[in-house]
Amino acid sequence: MGQGTELGRVRGLGSAKEGAHHWWRQRITAGSNLFLLVWFMISLTRLTGFDYDSVHAWIGSAWVAVPLILLVISVCWHARLGLQVLIEDYQENESRVVALVLIEFFLAVIAVTAIFSILRAALAGA
Repeated sequence: MGQGTELGRVRGLGSAKEGAHHWWRQRITAGSNLFLLVWFMISLTRLTGFDYDSVHAWIGSAWVAVPLILLVISVCWHARLGLQVLIEDYQENESRVVALVLIEFFLAVIAVTAIFSILRAALAGA
């Protein structure tokens, strides 16, 4: 009752015509986080040592740098989607917009800094 037309309910389209895109994106990033974190943990356990030179040489490999960058992107995007839902559900009025902008900026800074650090370490060995 009051959930739109029958066709709209079947298609999953709400009043914003966005449907379940946000929900799907969050599930896709959760799946990629799981896959990439399993790779990360296995890859870390195969390291011979955790000193600076060993880790730097490890990150210097393209087979490590690319998945690390994908992991950073996936985690930051997933965090953004989850925090957006929390803010939209519990914040009101102008504070909602300010919080969303701050979260976007904060996660963008984290992602860019992490990607820059990975690239710098990866390209230093080249």
